[in-house]
Amino acid sequence: MALRFLGHIELPEHRANGGFDHADIHHPTDRLYVAHTSNDSIDVIDCKRDRYIASIPGLMGVAGALVSELHGLVFTSNRGENTVSVFAPGDEQNAFKIAVGVKPNGLAFDPTRRILIAANVGDPSIADSYSVSVVDLGRRERIAEVKVPGRTRWAVYDGAREMFFVNIASPARIVAIDARDPSKISTEYEVPAAGPHGLDLDPAKGHLLCACDAGALFALDAASGRVLGDVALSGAPDVIFLHPQSRRLYVAIGDPGVIDVIDIGTMRRAEVVPTEAGAHTLALDRTRSKIYSFLPQSHRAAVFADTA
Repeated sequence: MALRFLGHIELPEHRANGGFDHADIHHPTDRLYVAHTSNDSIDVIDCKRDRYIASIPGLMGVAGALVSELHGLVFTSNRGENTVSVFAPGDEQNAFKIAVGVKPNGLAFDPTRRILIAANVGDPSIADSYSVSVVDLGRRERIAEVKVPGRTRWAVYDGAREMFFVNIASPARIVAIDARDPSKISTEYEVPAAGPHGLDLDPAKGHLLCACDAGALFALDAASGRVLGDVALSGAPDVIFLHPQSRRLYVAIGDPGVIDVIDIGTMRRAEVVPTEAGAHTLALDRTRSKIYSFLPQSHRAAVFADTA
């Protein structure tokens, strides 16, 4: 197997239900930021030494982290308080928060315009709460609220097309919001399987990689939405990350608790690596080709090296 187990990193015990969620890495400082939802905090890991550093508290229901290496910033979506927070690595004490829509989850960032979007999962009992909040970082305020047709999942930004893409769980589709006019949906792409969930971008090919709860991964042309290929997965996926150099996509699947490794050149499953039941999120260190799988039952991170 190309994915070689290196060891575990002990993380703080859960204080409530919820486990871990989306994570990202700031490579210049070797810091990994993972949402520890059950603790209302972000756990910070040193990727060079593979050890836990500290936790950043006070982020109610934190659902995800996103890094902008160009601007040296970390963003978090705080689902329990309807905010996003912004801070620089190592300067967490000067973080600031901006109010967004109902239960923010997915994040994407346009580094040129310094525009952040938060894809809000909403609340069925609150009218028009399925939305995407558009935040101007320079002004530190929300500048638009875009209504979307259903519950959102993850989001990405395509710099070549100047377009945000957001997964919608039902109806199954990907909506596009033009960064040049982020006040409305620009176009929508139908996805031929239930529950679009994980989303990443292949910038070299201009493809969207969409992992669906129905247990399938699709490659779609980002310009037209045309489906270019698909592959079956081991179960319902959540977080996905593409390594652009190796052309391998890592898919976290909580049930049965595995990572599916997909060769996106052939759209075939290269291997399946056991993790732990419920391990639905991971992070990718592209510099060292290491994968971090977050284990909710044992409150640890399992570290793997990809030797392919």
